[in-house]
Amino acid sequence: MNELKEIEDEIRSCKKCPLHLSRKNAVPGEGGISSGVMFVGEAPGYNEDIQGRPFVGAAGKLLTELIERVLGFKRSEVYITNVVKCRPPNNRDPEESEIEICSQYLERQIKAIRPSIVISLGRHSTLYFLSKAGVKARGIMSVRGKPYKVRISGVSFTLFPTIHPAAALYNPNQRSIIEEDFKRIRNLLGGITRFF
Repeated sequence: MNELKEIEDEIRSCKKCPLHLSRKNAVPGEGGISSGVMFVGEAPGYNEDIQGRPFVGAAGKLLTELIERVLGFKRSEVYITNVVKCRPPNNRDPEESEIEICSQYLERQIKAIRPSIVISLGRHSTLYFLSKAGVKARGIMSVRGKPYKVRISGVSFTLFPTIHPAAALYNPNQRSIIEEDFKRIRNLLGGITRFF
């Protein structure tokens, strides 16, 4: 756990890319690690930048509801973070260079947490993980809802891509998609053993 705290402290003071110039707070991530469950979004938004915590706006409320109601965990029992740890200006998509620089922190977090399952939330997070597994994907809808085996920094885990909770808020038709995916995650969790 000390290793994870060290990484979080480094992220809070990071100046490796220009995003540090416009952020209010870096958002390292938070939560428990004993469940073996990790959620990874793309980048912080406005509310996250203000509070320095991941998924605290409307999308975060939906994520928390799904974690608690469908998966049966408390939010504090799972680890939640993003690929990019600082908010891109005006919530624009993260740039490749920002993902490349910042993902080094994510890989260290994965090594420290040793999750058995990583749920990637949205296109950028999913494409990042699948590229590490050598899987080509057209977009999130072509890969969501299916488990993949991934190995990063010597840690093997199941990757489960789903849509970003914000997409389910903006498009009510996608609400049923994310609900369905979380039910699949619940079923998967019953059959996963921790990798050590």
